[in-house]
Amino acid sequence: MACSIVQFCSFQDLQSARDFLFPQLREETPGALRRDPSKTSNWEDDSWGAWEETEPQEPEEEGNTSKTQKHSWLQECVLSLSPTSDLMVIAREQKAAFLVPKWKHSDKGKEEMQFAVGWSGSVSAEEGEYVTSALCIPLASQKRSSTGRPDWTCIVVGFTSGYVRFYTESGVLLLAQLLNEDRVLQLKCRTYEIPRHPGVTEQNEELSILYPAAIVTIDGFSLFQSLRACRNQVAKAAASGNENIQPPPLAYKKWGLQDIDTIIDHASIGIMTLSPFDQMKTASNIGGFNAAIKNSPPAMSQYITVGSSPFTGFFYALEGSTQPLLSHVALAVASKLTSALFSAASGWLGWKSKHEEETVQKQKPKMEPATPLAVRFGLPDSRRHGESICLSPCNTLAAVTDDFGRVILLDVARGIAIRMWKGYRDAQIGWIQIVEDLHERVPEKGDFSPFGNTQGPSRVAQFLVIYAPRRGILEVWSTQQGPRVGAFNVGKHCRLLYPGYKIMGLNNVTSQSWQPQTYQICLVDPVSASVKVVNVPFHLALSDKKSERAKDLHLVKKLAALLRAKSPRPDSFEAEIKELILDIKYPATKKQALESILASDRVSFSCLRNVTQTSMDTLKNQELESVDEGLLQFCASKLKLLHLYESVSQLNTLDFHSDTPFSDNDLAVLLRLDDKELLKLRALLEKYKQENTKATVRFSEDADGVLPVKTFLEYLDYEKDALSIRKTSEEECVALGSFFFWKCLHGESSTEDMCHTLESAGLSPQQLLSLLLSVWLSKEKDILDKPQSVCCLHTMLSLLSKMKVAIDETWDSQSVSPWWQQMRMACIQSENNGAALLSAHVGHSVAAQMSSSATDKKFSQMVLDADAEALTDSWEALSLDTEYWKLLLRQLEDCLILQTLLHSRASPPAAKASSPQTEPLPRLSVKKLLEGGKGGIADSVAKWIFKQDLSPELLKCANREKDVENPDEPREDLLRLAYEQFPCSLELDVLHAHCCWEYVVQWNKDPEEARFLVRSIEHLRHILNPHVQNGISLMMWNTFLVKRFSAATYLMDKVGKSPKDRLCRRDVGMSDTALTSFLGSCLDLLQTSLEADISRDEVQVPVLDTEDAWLSVEGPTSIVELALEQKPIHYPLVEHHSILCSILYAAMSFSLKSVKPLALFDSKGKNAFFKDLTSIQLLPSGEMDPNFISVRQQFLLKVVSAAVQAQHSKDRDPSARAADTHGQDLNWTALAVDLAHHLQVSEDVIRRHYVGELYSYGADLLGEEAILQVQDKEVLASQLLVLTGQRLAHALFHTQTKEGMELLARLPPTLCTWLKAMNPQDLQNTGVPVAATAKLVHKVMELLPEKHGQYSLALHLIEAVEAMATL
Repeated sequence: MACSIVQFCSFQDLQSARDFLFPQLREETPGALRRDPSKTSNWEDDSWGAWEETEPQEPEEEGNTSKTQKHSWLQECVLSLSPTSDLMVIAREQKAAFLVPKWKHSDKGKEEMQFAVGWSGSVSAEEGEYVTSALCIPLASQKRSSTGRPDWTCIVVGFTSGYVRFYTESGVLLLAQLLNEDRVLQLKCRTYEIPRHPGVTEQNEELSILYPAAIVTIDGFSLFQSLRACRNQVAKAAASGNENIQPPPLAYKKWGLQDIDTIIDHASIGIMTLSPFDQMKTASNIGGFNAAIKNSPPAMSQYITVGSSPFTGFFYALEGSTQPLLSHVALAVASKLTSALFSAASGWLGWKSKHEEETVQKQKPKMEPATPLAVRFGLPDSRRHGESICLSPCNTLAAVTDDFGRVILLDVARGIAIRMWKGYRDAQIGWIQIVEDLHERVPEKGDFSPFGNTQGPSRVAQFLVIYAPRRGILEVWSTQQGPRVGAFNVGKHCRLLYPGYKIMGLNNVTSQSWQPQTYQICLVDPVSASVKVVNVPFHLALSDKKSERAKDLHLVKKLAALLRAKSPRPDSFEAEIKELILDIKYPATKKQALESILASDRVSFSCLRNVTQTSMDTLKNQELESVDEGLLQFCASKLKLLHLYESVSQLNTLDFHSDTPFSDNDLAVLLRLDDKELLKLRALLEKYKQENTKATVRFSEDADGVLPVKTFLEYLDYEKDALSIRKTSEEECVALGSFFFWKCLHGESSTEDMCHTLESAGLSPQQLLSLLLSVWLSKEKDILDKPQSVCCLHTMLSLLSKMKVAIDETWDSQSVSPWWQQMRMACIQSENNGAALLSAHVGHSVAAQMSSSATDKKFSQMVLDADAEALTDSWEALSLDTEYWKLLLRQLEDCLILQTLLHSRASPPAAKASSPQTEPLPRLSVKKLLEGGKGGIADSVAKWIFKQDLSPELLKCANREKDVENPDEPREDLLRLAYEQFPCSLELDVLHAHCCWEYVVQWNKDPEEARFLVRSIEHLRHILNPHVQNGISLMMWNTFLVKRFSAATYLMDKVGKSPKDRLCRRDVGMSDTALTSFLGSCLDLLQTSLEADISRDEVQVPVLDTEDAWLSVEGPTSIVELALEQKPIHYPLVEHHSILCSILYAAMSFSLKSVKPLALFDSKGKNAFFKDLTSIQLLPSGEMDPNFISVRQQFLLKVVSAAVQAQHSKDRDPSARAADTHGQDLNWTALAVDLAHHLQVSEDVIRRHYVGELYSYGADLLGEEAILQVQDKEVLASQLLVLTGQRLAHALFHTQTKEGMELLARLPPTLCTWLKAMNPQDLQNTGVPVAATAKLVHKVMELLPEKHGQYSLALHLIEAVEAMATL
């Protein structure tokens, strides 16, 4: 029972608030090289600039400074937390973030409160003003049914401009007032507290505002009413926008502080009344010994300031000497509908238009003059400068920090320093007030003080908390002259928050019925993102040597040291522990000591039992009135647990072995199965054992069914004479269950004795059943290896079912038994399907046996004839529990087959398995399948297919009948078994649809894996039903493809060529190679959609069925159901996108330059792109502009040239080959001709160009085949004639042999002139044989008509070629 610091709550995302207040500290990704390859960010993120070149790194010293600032940033902020923990404000300069608490599950699974940013924005209204101070003031609710929580929290913010503004939790400005033209130094608040003694003056609520030379105090009641009125006005203005209600006036006082140089902080002590002696002393000091003294001492408001000259100043303002200044509130409504200014004597300001704001800034409101208030006395220390002052909760003491690293304790009433601490530079201080708990008092002999019994008044202790950030230590000191009672290492970047007030709006009547949960002091740690509170027990203030509590704590520390001893003496160890326990007086401390002994690993069981028994005997021997009931019950419950532990341990250590032989026939009879069913069960479990590779969970403490006594005591507890299991994890339940039942399940311990022992100890049958099933289901591997354990489970379950309150005697067979429902629920939730199936068979058998015996008993009293057996059979058949057992057995069998399939291993390991394919699949349970929706089963199998990377053809082959001659591999055999078990859920179209979706989802996570998208399209093509095919393709396009496709289009249109890798990664989120494959897959998907739309009307919509055992599935809608809900596509629009996709794919495949895809379409065509494929868009129609047709024709000619070059170029580089791998099987010429048809370009022009390119590359045979498809043979002949001339010109002019020159001299002059005009450089292949050229010339002669102008030239060419052939 010492000081402790515990985490109160945490921050959900403190970094977001820091990044908002300190943009320069925002962490940015430095570049692509530092990106984690395992975590590919979403391509839609705005952080595309991360792929740009990185900035040069800063020097190391600046990096260290930045690192320190990342942790110490909270020291530069204005921080305030509401006393009720409803709101936290973090502000800096002109920005502020409001954090609100939310209950969320932590990493450990427990609920905890976390602060999350509820509002953030700018709170400054004038240029150049900064936030200097802030307060979060909770306002009490005035409703009679209030539970003690505040109605709402007001945020008060002070600025350098002198303004004080009030906000709601959502950042709406309520009020704004300019009370002084100087900057606001500090805001402090005082709320109502019930006086502890009749003579203490009752203090009023107030808000005090400190300026460099003035103090303004606002009356709390007036402020409370004004804030409520303004909040109501905001709500009305938000609803109507026209209502303007004048708030009530606000009462405040303004004091001008004199005779002091600098003021840094202040404390408003409140109203004080002097005693007659102090009154005479004060009057003599001020007016001399002749000063007149009033009969009644005047009431004064006391203020203390810290700063310089004097170091601390004491001010006293007589009540009633000056009239309080009344000012009307100016309401500021943060609404777009209202923008009004209300001005009163004090000048409240609100939201203004720009013109009005400029006017207000030029003409500031008139300031009320301050009432002069001279310092009465102080602590004059010219070298010391005060930094902060913190008033104690009872207004009697104040702690002051200075620039010398001192903390000084002041007596407020006497005005003197009574204590000083050294070595606390930049210290942050606060107070904790602890009220004594009367129940913890222990009467002491000879003590007749009112505090010596449990009926006297509660004492109050005050502790000073000092946080030294430079040392990273938090200390707790007992005041006034007490010792340090606690110290904690907390880090060097924390902030200590001490509000010093509670809830505003309470009075002496309402505060008595309220029990608000408020904290006194807390520590905010930005490094661990947590808020911690300090707990101090009251007894630490009792520093007298005779304190029994202090003596008990010393004994507890001595006991802890004894338990931690490395080698305790076994002979005297127990005696020392007993002596220490008996010497402890306080019951709570004695309970704490016993708990530490019971939780120790170093104490033997016999020692624990003896110590607890001794404590129990000592309590029983005491007088009845002085015995603590809680401690007595604690000892009694622990003794019962220890006796139970001893009994169970003895049963587990007995040498017990069952000699009863166990055969398959016995197992069949036990489980009520015939031979065929038993063989089927054995086969299923054998396959499951072979494929199940999960490692079983083992605990060191239950390896042999042994559990340490310490752990045993932690798991169990006695409550009201009933033994209960504490809320433990699944692993802890298994450990406890193993201690009880593991030996029994192995036949090494007596099952009957164990059940009797546990039942007599007070454990309910339901708890025992839960523990038994936890052990059985968790130790699946051991159970499957030992079939005899099934018999032991049957015996154990029968005994548990026969216990009292296990099965209600009034239970009717036509209703569901909670007992069996508990067992079925455990089997449904288990992921160990083999053990669950066996336990379900055992449960079904025991339930049927008990139902039969109950039915026999019932009917034996009613019917004695020969038909009794028939009636019994009919009664069993109508049992509702029996039907539920049959359904569960079918579900578990299905789940077992599916689990076996999903954990089957591929015989040859995948050559290129990516990281998603190597991740293990999650285990299945009946519950997961029931909650997975109608597509849950197919989705699980699709994940397995993705992991195995099975081809769609293999799925189709596995669905056929088994071939006896060619046996399947184990995977296909298991898959065929799953098909038979799930004929509806794993129907081929359904399975292909889920596989298609699984592959595309995995591709979206890592777009570099282009083969995933290719495989997804393959599965899409294997879907036979066009309705499903249409829906899946449309969902894939809308969800994953269209955004990347549009980004690729705009990028290519922007750069005017195939973009480089860096640009592709930045804009599309994938490399250039992956983008090429992506565009090819998009083209395949669009073509598949067009084909599916054509055959939609010929095929009916499929009916999705479900197996009888899985009719009760619930959960998300399946992929196939969503696909069938999709609208049919608009065929022309999809075709329009297909044209664009073909253009992009061609440009990327051949790295074409000077290509702007969108420039090939008019405005109608551009506007139709990337719209919903089911919508009807305005598409281009009619004749196209010749300019567009010309550009389109040039592009298609480029594509044909690039395609021919890729096929026939001898010197193409490896990168070109890699880029062409995906489209190598695509007939680009046919695609270009098809595009020409849709783009209104002459198809014959494309075909003629293709023929010319083939001959240019020397592929004459392919050229001859391509000529057959050309329509205008005459134009083609003219083009080929030029190509022939280029070949001859190269042969005659570039080789320049003697024979060639002679031949050239014999040629006609016209032909020579024509040949010289030819440019052989246009030829791609100049090494074509002369015979091939001769054949080409004859082909030209066939195509040219005799009347053609170049016919004679062709004749001369034939002669020239024949002459060259003879050379």
